Amino acid sequence: MRTPPPLRHRDFRWLFTGRTVSHFGNAVAPIALAYAVLDLTGSLTALGLVVAARSIANVTLLLLGGVLADRWPRALVLTGAQLAAALTQAAVAALVLTGSATVPLLVVLSVLNGAAAAIAFPATASLLPQTVPGHLLQQANALSRLGLNTALIGGAAAAGALVALVGPGWGLALDAACFALAAACFSRITGVPRPVPERTSPLRDLRDGWTEFTSRRWVWVVVAQFCVVNAAWVGGTAVLGPAVADASIGRAGWGLASAATGAGLAAGAVIAMAWQPRRALATGVLACLLLCAPLLALSRGPSLALLLPAMFAAGLALEQFGIAWDVSLQENVPPDRLARVYSYDALGSYLAIPLGEIAVGPLAERIGLAPTLLGCATLVLLATLVALSSRDVRQLHRRPASAGGR
Repeated sequence: MRTPPPLRHRDFRWLFTGRTVSHFGNAVAPIALAYAVLDLTGSLTALGLVVAARSIANVTLLLLGGVLADRWPRALVLTGAQLAAALTQAAVAALVLTGSATVPLLVVLSVLNGAAAAIAFPATASLLPQTVPGHLLQQANALSRLGLNTALIGGAAAAGALVALVGPGWGLALDAACFALAAACFSRITGVPRPVPERTSPLRDLRDGWTEFTSRRWVWVVVAQFCVVNAAWVGGTAVLGPAVADASIGRAGWGLASAATGAGLAAGAVIAMAWQPRRALATGVLACLLLCAPLLALSRGPSLALLLPAMFAAGLALEQFGIAWDVSLQENVPPDRLARVYSYDALGSYLAIPLGEIAVGPLAERIGLAPTLLGCATLVLLATLVALSSRDVRQLHRRPASAGGR
């Protein structure tokens, strides 16, 4: 079988492997943590607080992550962040396995894990275009995301089995091991040029990144869309989904449903390796309407026959959007400011996630699961239609493949 061209580049191979391993563990962690908290407290509100603590720390430190990734070697930043994440998840696993876990302890460790993720994200997103030539950018993004999504399928399925058979603590231990292995992979990336930043203050770096972010209308419009979409999607699936599953399809069934999302993501990556429309961003934004399907399915008290195709379709849509978004940024933002733009992107996109995670539990306990999930689907629909109303989003074109680098 012919080796895909991006994998012929050593640094890309290590980045690809590290990201894939890390995401396998990350697919296990949310399911294992959700059921660890539910077993401990039986409270959706407590679960929302634990997962929101991670998101709040993530959002708070994203801009710092962007500055670090544009100033320091990105592989070094990634390695350190992954080691920190391994330690925090190992501590969570030990608490759960020994029966010593409490909600305050889990909140503190979730904050530390979210901080590590905030440092890692801008570095990993901006490192990829430095590991392959410009003409391989689309293939490298699609291949990288295919690896991530394959890991998501396996990790979600493994999480369902581990939680059902031996308990959530072992799933969290597996996540810690995956972070440690990913750190070893990232430490092998040695051929990427070390950044040579201007002698400016971190505040000046942030202002320059903000200028790049706000100078392109399509960037901040889509980020505003996903500020709403992510809050509704994560609140509906990460907090309410496990509770709905417990009352209907079971924990192993929820693992299968999460794996179906991964299968859709993988299918979307395969499609994107061979084809991206000229107006890829508009196509990806339009596809986000399919995220309503799982939320509507969950609101009906799902069967697997209904939920699995809905989750698959949502994964397919997310991947078409995600690859179009990454390539659009990588083609249009200067490399030395890309990490900061990614950090502003992530900050805006993730800003409301803690609100969604915290709010949906009490709201569902007050008005019911089904109305809350229907409300989440409505928010996704409205935010996506507003983004599509922007001419800049609809008319952004991909660069021809023959154009080479950015």
